[in-house]
Amino acid sequence: QVRLVESGGGLVQAGGSLKLSCAASVRTFSAYAMAWFRRAPGKERECVAAITWSGASTYYADSVKGRFTISRDNAKNTVYLKMNSLKPEDTAVYYCTADYDPSNDRIRAPLILRGGDYWGQGTQVTVSS
Repeated sequence: QVRLVESGGGLVQAGGSLKLSCAASVRTFSAYAMAWFRRAPGKERECVAAITWSGASTYYADSVKGRFTISRDNAKNTVYLKMNSLKPEDTAVYYCTADYDPSNDRIRAPLILRGGDYWGQGTQVTVSS
């Protein structure tokens, strides 16, 4: 069982920055690929970023490319999402998800499309114009 807890959300003005954290309670965090999803009101959930177990490979949705950076610290069992140049359309609940995928340094399509087996409770990000 993997427990994920997101933090770092809040209210920020357009053009501002936030850094989300997702702490995992699991002994083998480095065996999991991780991803950040978001769900905006009235919209489908979408994957904004993903990272393999080692951090060697990453994925970004076109809508956030160049503005968001995903990273991880396996020693701290934490994955991060640094969000710069935030726009009102980034307003959403952000979730992290974990997918057991050791020794694979390619982002798998199912992770991007559906997420992993484990999900956090989400953290609200609101960007005001």
